[in-house]
Amino acid sequence: MDKDLFKKRKKTINDLIHDKHYVPMKAKEIAILLDIPKENRADLMEVLDALVAEGSIGLSKKGKYGRAENAALVGKFMSTQKGFGFVSVEGEEDDIYIAGKDTGGALNNDTVQFVVTSERKEGRSREGKILKVLERGTLDVVGTYEKSGGYGFVVPDDKHFARDIFVPGGKDGGAVDGHKVLVHIDDFGDDKHNPEGSVISIIGHRNDPGTDIMSVVYAYGIPTEFPEEVMEQVRAIPDTVSAYDAEGRKDCREWRTVTIDGEDAKDLDDAITLTREDGGYRLGVHIADVSEYVKENSPLDREALNRGTSVYLVDRVIPMLPHKLSNGICSLNQGVDRLALSCIMDIDEKGNVTAHEICQTVINVDRRMSYTAVQSILDDKNGSVADEYRDFVPMFELMEELAAILRSKRHKRGSVDFDFPESKITLDANGRPLEIKEYERTTATRIIEDLMLIANETVAEDYFWQELPFVYRTHDKPDPEKIKALATFINNFGYSIRINGDEVHPKELQKLLEKIEGSDAEMLISRLTLRSMKRAQYTTECSGHFGLAAKYYTHFTSPIRRYPDLQIHRIIKENLNGGLSDKRLEHYNDVLPEVSRQASVTERRADDAERDVDKLKKAEYMSHRIGEDFDGVISSVTAWGLYVELPNTVEGMVHVTALEGDYYKYDSEHYELIGERTHKVYRLGQKVRVRCVAADKLLKTVDFKLIETEDDEEERDG
Repeated sequence: MDKDLFKKRKKTINDLIHDKHYVPMKAKEIAILLDIPKENRADLMEVLDALVAEGSIGLSKKGKYGRAENAALVGKFMSTQKGFGFVSVEGEEDDIYIAGKDTGGALNNDTVQFVVTSERKEGRSREGKILKVLERGTLDVVGTYEKSGGYGFVVPDDKHFARDIFVPGGKDGGAVDGHKVLVHIDDFGDDKHNPEGSVISIIGHRNDPGTDIMSVVYAYGIPTEFPEEVMEQVRAIPDTVSAYDAEGRKDCREWRTVTIDGEDAKDLDDAITLTREDGGYRLGVHIADVSEYVKENSPLDREALNRGTSVYLVDRVIPMLPHKLSNGICSLNQGVDRLALSCIMDIDEKGNVTAHEICQTVINVDRRMSYTAVQSILDDKNGSVADEYRDFVPMFELMEELAAILRSKRHKRGSVDFDFPESKITLDANGRPLEIKEYERTTATRIIEDLMLIANETVAEDYFWQELPFVYRTHDKPDPEKIKALATFINNFGYSIRINGDEVHPKELQKLLEKIEGSDAEMLISRLTLRSMKRAQYTTECSGHFGLAAKYYTHFTSPIRRYPDLQIHRIIKENLNGGLSDKRLEHYNDVLPEVSRQASVTERRADDAERDVDKLKKAEYMSHRIGEDFDGVISSVTAWGLYVELPNTVEGMVHVTALEGDYYKYDSEHYELIGERTHKVYRLGQKVRVRCVAADKLLKTVDFKLIETEDDEEERDG
């Protein structure tokens, strides 16, 4: 078909489909309507394909052609540094590729309306064109200000935000070259014009200590300052517990009580009492009664809900509550009276809670202990630390004994423990990383975890059976398709898991992790098992916690740093003090879904910010080690390369183009890169030696070059 005829037919069909009386039709129906003979229908398809490809018309899943907006889908746009991007659609596994020319002015994280212009072909994903931006995902951007004459630009830190932001003269907020700033986007621009914005905060100069971490905090929109109305309320809160405050509470001040936390912790929200009673144990888990000071719907409460959680970064804590509360009257500090909400449990020698009491108490902590000190006592009962705390040694031994019983019971029912290493990053006075190593989980840290878990389970079960509105910590069963894929994959290594219908019991995954421990496939299968799991969240329904193999679970033990704990403390106290009226039941049924949603969102935000700060400091640490060689393990395999994790938890990438001597193809079923000519295989869990060749603090990336693999070493030694 010549150009003019093609153009003419294109206009005819485009006009037809955009006529207000047109209803979506298949190609055959359009051909009949336009009286196009069978021999020319290939030409019709050429025209229709061209119109769909440019986004002028849309093609429905049923194969009908109509107006683009009627065939459009809605999704979230993710941009790349190079201008192109992908749209993810909820409920669909594969993302849709959007070429740079087809982004329609969309920026990273925007909600967009788009049409699919090309279906999936071998080796290529579906392609699409964005028709309209429905909602902007980013209004404020963190970046570096660069001055240029009478105006300036902000270069975004987030490289997914692919365009610099123009800042007109007079809207720079006093920023100078090199300042890290928060800029509000006033105009999002279009394909030919950059976004335009105004500087609303100067974070600090990029070379100033701490500015890098605060840039991450600002980027996630984490509040750092408390509003004046909040601080006004805080100033009215007493510093000490009065006799009046303690009235009507169970008096536990004479009970031998300890807190066990990290050396640097200042917000101590849980204390322990433990004695031997009638062949079993009496365990008291005493939690700071924050709700006594943070009243519902007060300025302090609204700000705590907005924050949702404290954020723990390598050099600072951004608290959910002001320091006067979190480090003061709400912190269970040694030697002072404090108000608490306690769960006091009688536990038999099999780890069963035979009786319990949830009550309002007043306590006085005898000793503020650190994990390090308790571990030292448990390791060396005749050492100097044990001698210093001689009167408390029997209690710590009893804690170790009870914790082991509780852990064994959880293990028997199928609790799954993914013990992946966490990072401990040490900084100098100027914020530079001095040391990065794996955070050690000790017996002392596990003891506190075990004792908190049993308190959380006990409270959750109690309130479930009372059928009162509550906030639970739930962890849904894995997606059936992911579990089936995992089962198929592990068969290649001679392992199996039993699947009952579409479900797997957590004990099956626990047994799998035990079988692979110490094997060559351990890292590979452990990570794939973790990826098959869903994320834990806060809900008003008690649907159980899959990972803990627990029917009932909540977060009761940390109200200083988690809003859901504070919220359920209010419900518990109202219930203890006369019960909840119909009006209050209705109130909690109304507010708890939003509390659960907000808590899940802010938890995710805090996790992401903490992860980004760790990656930033790891990249900075490795930037001083360019050219050095390290032993590592392949921790992830993708189509674009290998990720290698070092023993100190730093992870870097070996790009597929840096794999010399062959062309490597990605086998998605087996998570392997395979050499086309040599058939050399790179897989998860493989030991390698790498050289650090680049590290970018801004991008938070580390690049490695492969020096030697485990197979090379064996071949050489052989």
